[in-house]
Amino acid sequence: MSLAPTPLQRHAPRLALGATLLGFALAAIAQNTAQPSVPSTSRAAPPENRCGWFHNPTPGNATLTDRDGEWVISTQAGPEAEGDWPVFTDAQWKKTNGHYGHGCACMKVVVDRREQRVLRIASATAKPLKACREDRALPRP
Repeated sequence: MSLAPTPLQRHAPRLALGATLLGFALAAIAQNTAQPSVPSTSRAAPPENRCGWFHNPTPGNATLTDRDGEWVISTQAGPEAEGDWPVFTDAQWKKTNGHYGHGCACMKVVVDRREQRVLRIASATAKPLKACREDRALPRP
């Protein structure tokens, strides 16, 4: 005479699968809570207008120096702000190292004030060199 399986025996494969999935879910939650939070530009302040000297002295390195100081846009082999850099005409650009150098620009940017870093460039407009030269709040390039 064969005995009918108990409810536990009938549902054992599904219970085992459920326990395995629960283990994976708990592991994923533990890993996500252990990760440090990374600042997101989507939660950052809205873009602000900054005008000053745009420096591109060497490949991959760029900063904007305005009345509040120097803002890092890009470092070679390091972080780079999202968005397009300003485009300069020959008359708007002072070459200091081959075709590298500096120009005057106004940029609408999202910044990390604590790190003095540009996170995202919403827009960038090249200006005549004279505009920055005549601004007494800006240091000489």
